[in-house]
Amino acid sequence: MPRFSRVVFTMALLFFSVSPLIAQEVRPRLLSPRDSTRQTIGQANIVVDYGRPSKRRRTIFGALVPYGVVWRTGANEATHLRTDRDLTIGGVRVPRGTYTLWTIPERESWTLIINRVTGQWGTDYDKSQDLARVNMNVTTLDESVEQFTIAVAPNGARSGVLTMTWDMTQASVPIQVEK
Repeated sequence: MPRFSRVVFTMALLFFSVSPLIAQEVRPRLLSPRDSTRQTIGQANIVVDYGRPSKRRRTIFGALVPYGVVWRTGANEATHLRTDRDLTIGGVRVPRGTYTLWTIPERESWTLIINRVTGQWGTDYDKSQDLARVNMNVTTLDESVEQFTIAVAPNGARSGVLTMTWDMTQASVPIQVEK
């Protein structure tokens, strides 16, 4: 076999053996793209980086996302919160730094979990590394939201609200910037 043919054959073999692995990695990211929200509250710069799954005619809470079970709070990699100032989230002090956010959805209330481990896939939750668990307020929306959305909005000079919205549900928790 001529050298050129061997090179082409080897490249084709490599392409066809690796492409299914690449497709498995790319497909979820197309369906649930990565996004971030950035907000300055007082002197604090807050960034939340997360995956944004879509509803796509599915029943979300209580089905796709079961009640009473720790949820990755988005899709793919774990959701990360970064702050350059100390915060109080839902009444709990959160020192400046980077954390992962997890939730436990229930029908009437949610629990927000702030965890110290960062950089992991969204199914690699380690309860022993929880910094805090706080209650979130839950409201039912009038209209369905197609794509999961996290927002941080100011609500005063040194306070704000972290919201998570998807389908007919919005969960929120107050944020206060420490002096």
